[in-house]
Amino acid sequence: MSGLIGKKIGMTSIYDANGKNVPCTVIEAGPCVVTQIKTKESDGYDAIQMAFDEKKEKHTTRALRGHFEKAGVTPKKIIREFTRFEVGHQKKFGDIVTVDVFVEGEYIDVVGITKGKGFQGVVKRHYFGGVTDATHGQHNRQRAPGSIGASSYPSRVLPGMRMAGHTGCDRVKMINLQIMKLIPEKNLVLVKGAVPGPNGSYLILERWS
Repeated sequence: MSGLIGKKIGMTSIYDANGKNVPCTVIEAGPCVVTQIKTKESDGYDAIQMAFDEKKEKHTTRALRGHFEKAGVTPKKIIREFTRFEVGHQKKFGDIVTVDVFVEGEYIDVVGITKGKGFQGVVKRHYFGGVTDATHGQHNRQRAPGSIGASSYPSRVLPGMRMAGHTGCDRVKMINLQIMKLIPEKNLVLVKGAVPGPNGSYLILERWS
């Protein structure tokens, strides 16, 4: 098994073995159910499909309802595939996967969607300094982008120019986050540091060891 689907609960802090206060993110990881086993013979690649979090049947399409009924589970909100397998962690169709796949102290990767900031200017989006000097005729230019190109040549704005635009809502992977504590009875994983996304957002926890 290569990981779990989880939900970000919030942040807290705990003390490690050396008495140091460590900021941690609390993640509700699983339980996830294996809804499909993909193989090279039938699908062209090997993968485990897992589902997480309950969903009302009336909000589920008929096709997905049949897919979940085949696995013998109620409808779920999130479906994700894991393509890496580890010796001793292969799962079967319909199996329930919990935080027991992780070990305290190991390092994992966490994938999430960052908070959306909407349309932002260059100061917030690209950390421009702006025009800090407000004298000598500068008027309302403190947060302006300034010049975006030359005049006669190349007579156009070059691709990749840093300008204002939509910010956030990006898929981001935080790598090598240490698991500080596991609480199996509540399906909780405490990882060191911050992870992308707001509280309540869904995450993918991947282990490569």
